[in-house]
Amino acid sequence: MQMSIRPFKAAARPLAFAALSLAIAGALVAPNAAHASAFQLKENSAKGLGRAYAGSATAGGDVSVVANNPAAMSELDGTYFQADVTAINFSAKFEGSAHDVLGRPISGGNGGDGGTTLPVPALFLSSKVSDKVHLGFGFSVPFGFQTEYDRDWVGRYNGIKSKFQSLDATFSASYDVSDTFALGVSAIAQRTSAELTSAINFNAVGLGIQQGIAAQTAAGVAQIQAAAAAGQISPAQAGALIQQAVQQGQAAAAGVAALTPQGVDGYARIKGDDWGYGYQVGGFWKLTPNDKFALNYRSKISHRLQGTGNFTTTAGYDLLLTNPALASSIPPFANTTGSADFTTPAVISASYWHQAEKFGLGIDFAYTKWDVFKELRVKYGTAPAQPDSVEEFNWRNTVYLSVGGDYYLNDKVTLRAGVAVDTTPTYNSVRDVRVPDSTRKLATVGIGYKASEHFEINASYAHIFVNQAHIDSTSSTGDVVTGKFNDYGNLLSLSAVYKF
Repeated sequence: MQMSIRPFKAAARPLAFAALSLAIAGALVAPNAAHASAFQLKENSAKGLGRAYAGSATAGGDVSVVANNPAAMSELDGTYFQADVTAINFSAKFEGSAHDVLGRPISGGNGGDGGTTLPVPALFLSSKVSDKVHLGFGFSVPFGFQTEYDRDWVGRYNGIKSKFQSLDATFSASYDVSDTFALGVSAIAQRTSAELTSAINFNAVGLGIQQGIAAQTAAGVAQIQAAAAAGQISPAQAGALIQQAVQQGQAAAAGVAALTPQGVDGYARIKGDDWGYGYQVGGFWKLTPNDKFALNYRSKISHRLQGTGNFTTTAGYDLLLTNPALASSIPPFANTTGSADFTTPAVISASYWHQAEKFGLGIDFAYTKWDVFKELRVKYGTAPAQPDSVEEFNWRNTVYLSVGGDYYLNDKVTLRAGVAVDTTPTYNSVRDVRVPDSTRKLATVGIGYKASEHFEINASYAHIFVNQAHIDSTSSTGDVVTGKFNDYGNLLSLSAVYKF
């Protein structure tokens, strides 16, 4: 009985598609970690960081309210320009192991330090254009992160490099409804981009083909046995045909195994970007001469990220593609396109400030609607040949709570300090190596110096304590990474404010 490799293509197809899907799905959206919950960033004010962002919209004298709560521009009497830069240093070190779909250990180290040091800039301009109206413009980075591990680490099939950022241009206006209440609105233009890389486990693709060969061999043997039972062939003929089928199947499987050995990997690099638009609405109340309160709602912003992928394959995999029986069933890892819908979350925040003669005390609360990120559905440029791929995330909403204040040493020098807790949207069943995120706590200090009536500078430092992030993550080709991440962060922020 003549055996053919052609029927095995149905078994090879799912794993090959899965590897391609994982590479594109991860890179187009990159739902992974920064230095507030998940990849949310608060680092747009050195003055605010000094008190852990307590009183972020109510402490006064901070032009970042253009992006944080436009109604609070009511407090800025005149025209102000503020420039901030924050150096974010984040460490993510993995301890654990990995195995493939057959339970065999994956070679490689722990990836080194997956964290990085990145600058986060912010610029703000606010002007009082009439007795009741203020206008402002801001540039900030509300979402962003980067992790990068050694290229040959044990989790390379789950991720190597992940870089994601959203850049916001914010146009704001406020109106003083009364002496004690102001309203503000903002229009937000957001550009989101992502870049991801990972290794491609072609051994897993080869295993899928081998499983198909084994299944087809078993089916062929069953047909021969049925023919012998029906008297269509003699027992001797059946025995010979069965032996021939088994030998051909074993030889075909051995050939595939030789072309896709364990540890000989491909490489995927994907990039995607998109513009999206949103808004925010804020309210600002002067409760008493010494107490202020603010509320703000920032809308979610929807994106359709468009991306391209570049793939490096192996010589053995390329040889498999030259087999006409397989070429139509295994998608080549060549340049392709894809798109994915992704939404940055809505944020509801509240800010309170009490002002005394020698000090000020603030409290901030923010609720981020990460539950908008339920799944990632990638549509491919090669459709309908390749169907959509879907990954479930089901992230949870998060809370940020901070307490901090200012102490006025003299007319020129202000000292600041604060503490905060920031919960994570991830949990063990959905956490992955690209976002080794867990609940974090911040301790911050800062100093401000008023050089003149027109110019002041601020500097702040924060240390981020992160709970251990436990990982039990499976790639689409069945590679499992198990262990924990030990994370921490340091922030150093500087700003200059000029009043015209």
